[in-house]
Amino acid sequence: MSTTAKQPHTDILVGDWIDRYVPQTVRPYLRLARLDRPIGTWLLLFPCWWSITLAAPPFPSLWLFALFGIGALVMRGAGCTVNDLADQEFDAKVERTATRPLPSGVISRLQAYLFLALQLLLGLAVLLQFNNFAIATGIASLMLVFTYPFFKRFTYWPQAVLGLTFNWGALLGWAVVHGEIAPAAIALYAAGFFWTLGYDTIYAHQDAEDDILVGIKSTALRLGEATGKWLWIFYGLTISLIGLAGYLIDLSWPFYAVLILGAAHCVWQTVTLDIKDQMRCLMLFKSNRYFAWIILAAIIAGQIF
Repeated sequence: MSTTAKQPHTDILVGDWIDRYVPQTVRPYLRLARLDRPIGTWLLLFPCWWSITLAAPPFPSLWLFALFGIGALVMRGAGCTVNDLADQEFDAKVERTATRPLPSGVISRLQAYLFLALQLLLGLAVLLQFNNFAIATGIASLMLVFTYPFFKRFTYWPQAVLGLTFNWGALLGWAVVHGEIAPAAIALYAAGFFWTLGYDTIYAHQDAEDDILVGIKSTALRLGEATGKWLWIFYGLTISLIGLAGYLIDLSWPFYAVLILGAAHCVWQTVTLDIKDQMRCLMLFKSNRYFAWIILAAIIAGQIF
């Protein structure tokens, strides 16, 4: 039997690498930062990688790739810490999230705040490697990071705020390479916004019933059975705007050829979605890392050829 089998009704894995290799006192902090669930880091990172690849033909330096990788890991953890601090009472009422470090009482709010400060300092250390315009652009994103968790209390569209937050790297990446933000970067940012609306609506369907009980709003509740129809719009705009970003910097035809594969992946997500199947929703949500790799490959192909 696998030692990483998922416990029923919880998003905490049992017997994973954290349980096997990390000292017990450190484990809650890694789980608070969601290091045991890297999909969020990938989804935050790829708009950064797309942007720097689009901005620096034929290929950006591996050092930039590494810096953005570290930055995404740290800032995704910081965002999760902010989210859990804001949602502690809600998470305690939702079966899937009740065992997280804060609602379960494994760590205190003071410990979480101190951990957040450490993560922000590490993120600042990465940001200071860039030019002044990029530093200012990165700092501007903190307003979204700290306010996002509260939108679900009064709007059915918190996923829109998440889209603005999670795709900031599309602007930051271009700012790092060029010291400015060009129309291609804005198109890429807009594409990421609609991409996030799609994948996070799918993700939110896992908690739809619990969210109703505790009074949390989401696009999953707002769109309901019409989610599939809206995914055609969200993902259609995603592909169109990525194509526009490539057009604005005159990428060659292989970019569009590979982009078709990305569009096919979005179609697959849309037609196979079952909003009442929690495991299906989670699988489709996680599959977006493959979509992200396809888009990165499309940009590289368009730059090289």
